[in-house]
Amino acid sequence: MRRIVVTGYGIVSPLGCGADLVWQRLVAGRSGIRRLPDNLVPDVPAKIAGVVPTIADDAEGGFDPLRTVTAKEQMRMDRFIQFAMTAADEAIKQSGWAPSTDAERNRTATIIASGIGGFATMKQAVHTIDQRGARKLSPFTVPSFLVNLAAGQISIRHGFRGPIGAPVTACAASLQALGDGARLIRTGEADVAVCGGSEACIERVSLGSFAAARALSTDFNDTPERASRPFDKKRDGFVMSEGSAVLVIEALDHALARGATPLAEIVGYGTTSDAFSMAAAPSDGEGLQRCMRLAIEAAGVTPDVVGHINAHATSTPLGDAAELTAIRGVFNGSPVLVTSTKAATGHLLGAAGAIGAIFAIGALRTGTMPPTINLEDADDLASGLAMVGPKARTQDIDYAMANGFGFGGVNASVLMKRWEA
Repeated sequence: MRRIVVTGYGIVSPLGCGADLVWQRLVAGRSGIRRLPDNLVPDVPAKIAGVVPTIADDAEGGFDPLRTVTAKEQMRMDRFIQFAMTAADEAIKQSGWAPSTDAERNRTATIIASGIGGFATMKQAVHTIDQRGARKLSPFTVPSFLVNLAAGQISIRHGFRGPIGAPVTACAASLQALGDGARLIRTGEADVAVCGGSEACIERVSLGSFAAARALSTDFNDTPERASRPFDKKRDGFVMSEGSAVLVIEALDHALARGATPLAEIVGYGTTSDAFSMAAAPSDGEGLQRCMRLAIEAAGVTPDVVGHINAHATSTPLGDAAELTAIRGVFNGSPVLVTSTKAATGHLLGAAGAIGAIFAIGALRTGTMPPTINLEDADDLASGLAMVGPKARTQDIDYAMANGFGFGGVNASVLMKRWEA
C-alpha cells in the first residue's frame, strides 16, 4: 500500500490561531478557557468555554475572518466554515500544494468533519421565523449551516475536485476524516487529501443542552483556567470549545516527487463502535481498546513501540476512567506517555481529534510531550501509567497516537510515526 505523510497543518483554537504559536502556548502551559459573558449564559450553570480569541483580544494570535473571506462572503458562511477555511489555508500553504492541472485537481480530496455544524445559524433562523416570518430568511441559510459546506467551501476556494466528505460522528469526526482521507489515498482514488474538522457552537442552546445532561464542568466558573482537568480526581465535566484543525496528507511518492517536506507519517488507523450506550463507553473501554489495537496492527508494530498518546480524555468522570482502563489493557505496563491537551484547549467536539493529531505530530517532531495542565491528583486508574502532568515532558519517541471517542459509541484512533528522510 502507498505510504502516507502529513505535509501541512493549520489551527484555529482557544489558544490562538496558527499551529506554531498554538504549540508554543500549549507547551508553556497556557489555558484557552475563559469566563463567558453573563448575558450569554444567564440560566446555564456552566459559565465557561474555550472561545477563539479575536484580534482585539489577542493581537498575535487572534482570529480575523477578513484574512480569509470577505465581509460579503461571511454573510454566507457560519462561523464553523470560516474557522475551517482559515485552518485549511494555513495547512495548504505549509504543504505547498497548489494543483495546476485538471488531473492534479481531480485527485485532491477534501474531507472536513463537524459534530454539529452551523448550529448558531440554525438557531438564528428559528429566531427570524418566530420574530419576522419565513419570508425574511436569507437564501444562504441552508448552505451556511450544512456540515458538508466546510469541505465544499474549501474545495471551491482551492479548486479541489476529488472526493469530498464530511463525517458527522460527534467527537470522533475529525479523526474519521483523517482516516477516510488516508483510505482514499491508499486505494488510489486520490493523491492528496485535505482533512480535519471544525466546530463553533458556543451559545445558549448548545451549552444549556449539554448542561442539562450534566456533561459540563460547573465547579470552576470563577477559576476557568482550572476547569478542564482530564484524569484528575476533581474533574466534573468537560469545557465546550470552538475552533478548527486541518491537515494536508498525501502519498509519500507524490510528496517527494514535488519536493514537499513530510512532517510525519500516518501508519495506522482504527475505528470501532461500542454498541453500548448513546453517551457513555463501557467501563472496561472494550471498544476503545479494539480501536487502538486496530491502529497499531495496521501499522504492523506492537504496542510497546508507541511512545505517546494524545488522549481523548475530556474531563468527564466516566469517560476518562474508561480510557484509562483501555490504555492499560492495550499497553499493559509499557511506558507510553499519556497527555490530554483538552486541559488547555477545552473540548473542540468535532474538531478535537484533528487538533489532537497535530499536537501528537508536534510531540514527534520536537520530542516534547505537551502538559496536561490541572492534572494534580490523578485518578486511581492512572496508577502505573506514565501520565504527563502540569509540566511538559521531553523524550525522543518514534510513534504517537491520537484518540477520539464520541456520543453513539463511535471510536477512532490514528497512529503516526516520526519522519526520517
